Amino acid sequence: MIEIVIASRNEKKVREIKQITKGIPIKLLPLGSFKDLPEIIEGGKTFQENAKKKALTIANLTGKISLADDSGLEVEALNGVPGIESSRFAKTDKDRIDKLLGLMKDIPKEKRQAKFVCAVAIALPDNGKVTAVSSECKGTISFKPRGRGGFGYDPIFIPEGYSKTFAELSRDAKNRISHRARAFKKAKKILLDILSKQ
Repeated sequence: MIEIVIASRNEKKVREIKQITKGIPIKLLPLGSFKDLPEIIEGGKTFQENAKKKALTIANLTGKISLADDSGLEVEALNGVPGIESSRFAKTDKDRIDKLLGLMKDIPKEKRQAKFVCAVAIALPDNGKVTAVSSECKGTISFKPRGRGGFGYDPIFIPEGYSKTFAELSRDAKNRISHRARAFKKAKKILLDILSKQ
């Protein structure tokens, strides 16, 4: 079984990734398993750039295969805001949601389209090779937070074809349709290819 480091300190995200990758013969190690790893300043212009930088940095520092994702919410009426700044949009999940809903207070229901985007990168420590894939989940932004599940913007994102927010859906339901689940479905092929060569 191959050990792969998840380049994230977000425990909820790590849990979600473990759930999504269940069934692949890999052992996922959280960043907390390693001491003195520096904070990675993302600084990329796209989700893929950020994911690649995180994966490659952690692979080089730990000497292990590393997996990173970078994801965020893009709101059509706000020209893609918060986008790659989604996690830095405000200090806490609640603050981020409040800020976004404040910016959207005058936007009517028919113009509240948005999408979650996720890029997943897998980096190999021995040759510096890094591969990235992306996917998205379209939906709309609700007028107020609903539900207690998930994290981040989940309480205000209603995926296309549903009437519930991500935070109101069961974990299994969200993990079947989310941007992260779709991106990891593509990444699974890369992981299986790596496994076949070990």
